[in-house]
Amino acid sequence: MEQLLDLIRNAEFCTAFTGAGVSTFSGIKDFRGKDGIYRNSKIDADKIFSLDYFMNDPSYYYINSKDFIYNIHTLQPSIVHKVLAAMEEQGMLKAVITQNIDMLHQRAGTKKIVELHGTPTEHYCMSCGKTYTFDEIAEVVCNDEVPQCSICGGVVKPRITFFGEMLSEGALEEAFELADKSDLMIVLGSTLVVQPAASIPSIAVRNGAKLVIVNDMPTPLDHRAALRYNDLEEVFTFLDNNLLSE
Repeated sequence: MEQLLDLIRNAEFCTAFTGAGVSTFSGIKDFRGKDGIYRNSKIDADKIFSLDYFMNDPSYYYINSKDFIYNIHTLQPSIVHKVLAAMEEQGMLKAVITQNIDMLHQRAGTKKIVELHGTPTEHYCMSCGKTYTFDEIAEVVCNDEVPQCSICGGVVKPRITFFGEMLSEGALEEAFELADKSDLMIVLGSTLVVQPAASIPSIAVRNGAKLVIVNDMPTPLDHRAALRYNDLEEVFTFLDNNLLSE
């Protein structure tokens, strides 16, 4: 891990790419991990974020996402979120590119965040376009109700990118630009299988960036990594004690 310290200290443009694994310490299940949502037979993860299924039955999304999206006010940022925010504050980290929709990077204090898969901070009526805040919708969902537009009664959807929707061009372009500039990219808690988001670290490597991967499952880019670790908590406890205490 001393090598990791050296890479971070010597980097001129360090970025982080985060997936669901960074939020498991906050009590949110990841998707493809050993205890992930895809291994939970009670929930069909593909249906939760399917645009077609949502249009037919929005209740499935709201009922099954309540405990890992709409209860976020009961959860706290993990050591990973906190250390990344501190690294940014001290000028060691330029940006976080995240696949996550849990808003925990913001709550930890990170300022420069690219949210590849959208955000539930805003919801909108798919019929008339009226917008709603996360808190307005969370109150309804946590009361086991399905939100409807107060103006026209239409279906209310979060600004999350569902399966069947294109990623935000602006977010993807910004992530590509950050990858181009990076001389060090640290991939955290992602299996790097969901495209096109997973191509972003590849772009950084092709442009000469060093790659560090911390994930408890294999990724397609493990063979390109300068450093590879399995335990996020161990790595970030080390960084907390040895990088930020300087």
